[in-house]
Amino acid sequence: MRICLLGDTHFGVRNDSKAFHAYYEKFYDETFFPQLAEKGIRTIIQLGDLFDRRKYINFHSLMESRRYFFDRCVEEGITLHALIGNHDIFWKESLEVNSPDLLLRDYHNVRLWQTHGTLEIDGVKIDMIPWICKGNETEIFEFIKNSTSAMCMGHFELSGFPLSRGVDSHDGIDYKFLSNYNRVFSGHYHTFSEHDSITYVGTPYELFWSDYQDQKKFAILDAESMKVEYVNNPHRMFYKVNYDDNSTDKLKIEDLKNMDFSKYANAYVKVVVVNKQDPYLFEKLVDEIYKVSPVDVTIVEDFTEFSETEEDEDIVNQAEDTMSILSKFIDAQSLSISDPNKLKTLMRELYVEALSTENIE
Repeated sequence: MRICLLGDTHFGVRNDSKAFHAYYEKFYDETFFPQLAEKGIRTIIQLGDLFDRRKYINFHSLMESRRYFFDRCVEEGITLHALIGNHDIFWKESLEVNSPDLLLRDYHNVRLWQTHGTLEIDGVKIDMIPWICKGNETEIFEFIKNSTSAMCMGHFELSGFPLSRGVDSHDGIDYKFLSNYNRVFSGHYHTFSEHDSITYVGTPYELFWSDYQDQKKFAILDAESMKVEYVNNPHRMFYKVNYDDNSTDKLKIEDLKNMDFSKYANAYVKVVVVNKQDPYLFEKLVDEIYKVSPVDVTIVEDFTEFSETEEDEDIVNQAEDTMSILSKFIDAQSLSISDPNKLKTLMRELYVEALSTENIE
């Protein structure tokens, strides 16, 4: 039997952004559910963080996620197994109060894994491990130690794996406690990665600028053979436009007529100015981008803060990813702290929290 493994969905992300709901719906309508139907898949294991906010739910986000995801699962005859993740819980050290349990009780096709246990599919035993915290860690570690299952699904915070591109985790649990499993699949970290028997599936779609050019996907698992295939998400939310009117293949005014600006509609666009000799051409380019109604346009053109020895590509990369800038800045400082990685983790948490305070559209 083949089953779908779906990473963190984060319904209500970016302060319940309507633009992200439209982006999510496009993915589920045009890619996700058609692929499941084509492959005859009727079981989904969602790897935690169904919802984005720990403390409350926005009614519009609940309505939209029910319409384009949960109701579709019912219509397609799909059983949904969902692990409780850290974004789903109200208390940090207990899973007792969690949003999926309170919000999805009327869906009889949904099984929530609020405590550890074993799911059996066609005779294959799969251990299901929700978010580990002080309230359940003793029982979960003992359960894993004594398990005879070959496979495990979890929402793990493991040390040494990338949180996102270029940012590794240093504060998590040593992954060796999972060494008795042949395959482990996890949510929590947003970028795809693999090491030994452990796979982080990653989010199925882009959520932040750190996801730029990070191919998003979901997994199709053959439960018996444990072989996996991945289905890429072709839809993007973040685009970068390099502007250079002073190179050998420089942009010309007539080139604008042949450019496809439609992909920037309802998306985040970053215009990185490498060379700007023709202000009129530049303004025309920006105007064309605005005409298709992007969510946001950021123009990066003041490089005076960077060293003259830096390559253009280094500048562009730094402009793309705020977390990389913060991480490099911390590394460059002479700080009197024992573990700079903890500071990086704190900065990442503050950064994500700051992003969630955007104005509701």
